[in-house]
Amino acid sequence: MSKNARLSLIIVAVVAVVVAGFFLFSRNDTTAAPQSSDGKVSVVEYLDVECPSCRAAYPGVEKLKSEYGDRVTFAIKHFPLPMHRNAELAAIAVEAADVQGKKDAMFKALFDSQQEWGGQQTSQRAAFVGVAQQVGLDTAAFEKALDDPALRDRVLASRTEGSKLGVQGTPTFFINGTKFSGAPSYDNLKAAIDRELAK
Repeated sequence: MSKNARLSLIIVAVVAVVVAGFFLFSRNDTTAAPQSSDGKVSVVEYLDVECPSCRAAYPGVEKLKSEYGDRVTFAIKHFPLPMHRNAELAAIAVEAADVQGKKDAMFKALFDSQQEWGGQQTSQRAAFVGVAQQVGLDTAAFEKALDDPALRDRVLASRTEGSKLGVQGTPTFFINGTKFSGAPSYDNLKAAIDRELAK
């Protein structure tokens, strides 16, 4: 093979790699939210713990989790809305409970008691400490975690991520990276998940 022919083949190979990479990254850019890397369906929910609509959607999401098991990966992201005085602190409370391995229990307890603390214009820190006691947390450690800047930064980073993805209200769902449109009812979410599973 001549030197020029070899050079031409190398150039063609490099161009092919560059073009393949371009299409790969272009495809990834259209992904609206993180997808599961293990081939399962992923459901990502951006929520505000003080949001009544999020509370209403919660039982349906929990039912879907139990029904699909390992076939569907569910992830929750914080998106505290500025209009809700205690949403950010409630999100931090969830993360503080996660430090002690009680994230799910805290979510449930905060949603169950939301009508008592939600919509208040004064800090509901004492109420959250009371909820922490109910779910069996070490309250001293919980209160210390509430003041941890790293947990607040995690919540705010989640909200920033959501904003970049076009989240404007809560709850907002992404199923396999595509923003879910429509009412986030159990039936609607189930239908969307089933469509993805059937692909």
